[in-house]
Amino acid sequence: MRVLVVGGTGFVGQHLVLRLLEGGHTPLVLSRSARSLPQGAVHIPGDITREVPDLEGVEAAIYLAGIIRERGQTFRQVHVEGVENLLRGLRQAGVTRVLHMSALGARRGTGSRYYETKAEGEELVRDSGLSYAIFRPSLIFGPGDEFFGQVLRGLVCGPWPFLPLIGDGSFPFRPVYVGDVAEAFAGALERGLEGTFDLVGPKEYTFRELLQLCQEVLGRRKPFLSIPLFLMDWTLPFLSLLPFAPITRDQYLMLKEGSTAPFPEALKDLLPALRTLEEVLPAYLRC
Repeated sequence: MRVLVVGGTGFVGQHLVLRLLEGGHTPLVLSRSARSLPQGAVHIPGDITREVPDLEGVEAAIYLAGIIRERGQTFRQVHVEGVENLLRGLRQAGVTRVLHMSALGARRGTGSRYYETKAEGEELVRDSGLSYAIFRPSLIFGPGDEFFGQVLRGLVCGPWPFLPLIGDGSFPFRPVYVGDVAEAFAGALERGLEGTFDLVGPKEYTFRELLQLCQEVLGRRKPFLSIPLFLMDWTLPFLSLLPFAPITRDQYLMLKEGSTAPFPEALKDLLPALRTLEEVLPAYLRC
């Protein structure tokens, strides 16, 4: 199958492109750069946020594009306008199948522009009249991830003698392995799975437990220093103004909400053996 992948050079995209190749498909990767494309993948130069692509010959499309911070591009451009352009291109080419990556917790009224624009993108896909599958992953981990490999690693390996902990760190998360995310998309494509699905790993952790697990993997032992939520609420508007703020307003809102859900029954045959953090983190987390 000739499959257009938008965001195929990103963290999840690189794993999915390899999985599509292994499955005998031809991934057509629409991106501004051809970096990180394996042999067999076809690069289609373009910017989905600025133009409607010509999708002649495409049989299905997967939209993975997303940003967690607004640097050069806005949440609306990537999560909404890009989806609009893709759907317009699919209709023009007569393509009837689309898969979309949203985020666990995406909905209107959260106050988070990330979540709200992701929710708007979901609505566009559901209202498109096309056959669709939407996946809503929790935190995604694996080699090259940002949250564990950069943010938490930076906290644990940093020079300060303590680990900053927002509130009591009880916010719940259910991280999912990037290889399982790629398998979910590829399997749904191959099986014709339709609907909207939360995508989570096999185990739930609090934010405090995630930090503690990273300490154990990295062989570090630092005490926690709790930062009261009222203090974070007061200082965050000023911190967010900094060009390299350690945490943005959207990230703070999402952290406080957590990111967890039951594993969907409909995905158990598709993903029968989910990978755990304990299995994967030691292979790539280093100070």
